[in-house]
Formats: sequence, C-alpha cells, structure tokens
Amino acid sequence: MSLMSTENLLDFSNRRVDLHSHTKCSDGGLTPQELLDRAVNFQLDALAITDHDTLAGLDIAKKHIIDKNLPITLIDGIEISTSWHNFEIHIVGLNIDVKNAELNALIGQQQIAREQRAASMGDKLVKCGLPNIYEQAKLLAQEGSITRAHFAKVLFQQGHVSTMQGAFDKYIGKGKRAFVKPTWCSIETAIDVIHKAGGSAVMAHPIRYDMTAKWLRRLIEQFKAANGDGLEIVLPQMNKEQRKNMLNYCLEYDLYASLGSDFHYPSKWADLGKNLTLPENCKPIWLQW
Repeated sequence: MSLMSTENLLDFSNRRVDLHSHTKCSDGGLTPQELLDRAVNFQLDALAITDHDTLAGLDIAKKHIIDKNLPITLIDGIEISTSWHNFEIHIVGLNIDVKNAELNALIGQQQIAREQRAASMGDKLVKCGLPNIYEQAKLLAQEGSITRAHFAKVLFQQGHVSTMQGAFDKYIGKGKRAFVKPTWCSIETAIDVIHKAGGSAVMAHPIRYDMTAKWLRRLIEQFKAANGDGLEIVLPQMNKEQRKNMLNYCLEYDLYASLGSDFHYPSKWADLGKNLTLPENCKPIWLQW
C-alpha cells in the first residue's frame, strides 16, 4: 500500500518510477532509509521495495518517509522465489496488503526453505575446504533473508574468488560443487497468494533467465495461464532488440508492463530509476491499481 492517496496511485505515466529494488533486509547493500534517501536524491516519484521473500523493510521505510516528510510514494512489494523446470523464476508482488495472512504464511515457508538451503550450501562448502562460510553469510545477512549473494560476498571478501560472480561460477552456481537446488513454491502459488493479498503479480526480469527463446515463451505462457498480470519489460541494461522483444511478449499475451532497476547497490551500470521508461503502446502495471 502507498503512503499517498489512491488517486495519486492510479497514474505514474509522467512520473519517475522504479518498481523493483532491494534493501539490507534481503541482499541489498543499503538500509531502507538509505535506499529511500537515494531515491529522493535521484528525484524518483515512486519506489517499490521488493525484497526477497520478506516484508521486513517496509515498515522501516514508511516510518522514515513520515519522520523525514519525504516527497515519494512507497509501493509495498515483495519478490517471491519460485521453482520452474529447474529454473529459479522470480515473481514480484506490487501494491500488496502486507498484513494478508496467506502472504505471511507463504513468506514463513519460503524463509524455512532459504535457511535449509543456506545450511546445506555451508555443508558443501566445508567439503570444498571452506569452513565457516555459512556462519559468516548469516552474520552478513543479520536478520534479513539469507541469499546466495551473501555467500558470494563472503567468498569474495575472504579471497577465495576474485569477483562475486566468480563465487557463482566456481562454487554456488547451478551445477557447481556447493550448489543446492532450491525448494521454492510454484509460480502458480506465488501468483495466487499475491492476488489474495490484493496485489499485481509481475514476472521479474524475463531477459535474465538463462533459457532459449522457446523456453522463455513456454514460461510466459504458463505465467499467463496462471493469471499472472505483467512482465518486467524495462530494466537499465537492455538493448533496443531486447526492449522490442519484451514489448512484443506483453502485447502478444495481453499482459501489463512493469519497469524496475532491480537495484541492490550503487554501480555505474545500473541505479535507481536509470533508463526506466515504458514504451507508449503498452499497458502500465499501475493501471490495475
């Protein structure tokens, strides 16, 4: 839900909007307060905080907006991890009711799955001759959702890999020695729960899934059949061909369009609100609100 009126929520067409961002409550680099301050400095009109399988940052963010009287609309969001044919597909829920019982029950289940996966990854890393990585990753995550990004950061900081991506390439990526297959909920479950919480279900960053065009189309068809609402068709790092293809999927399957930076921490490649403009001939996701 927003801290501004329903009337203001209905149309962001001529405003700066970012509907996908993360805080330290999952695998982001900034606190909710720091993220909002950055969004205001970047002159965003609206921001969705969409941490992985948690709502923990939203109350903190709302309090900060009130305390500092920040001129920004906060959209309550979440990014739910799902399993689909050995792919991890992320479904973003936007404009959700954070008090919804079904949503909070699913979050509890997802957090148990996260903790079990993290512990198993830690065990596998011990067998690789890398003790205490799990414990350090837990310290890094603090009370937030533990993710593979926390493991990657620890492996990088300890000098076991030369880059964070190197941690995925060598240890924790799919097919590597310390990879553990996740046991997330299904796409159908994520969409159903988001709808029960009054929100819109958006497939996050379709261009980033390592699959062929045939498999991507199959994924979108199943998402549509499960009553998914929209596709995230605009991200900061996209070429013209990718933008065209994503728009075509939206139009072909009559889906709403969303946009987001998937912000985790400041970088020269992607930042809050950077290169985020929807094409004119699509249906913006906020038309549902």
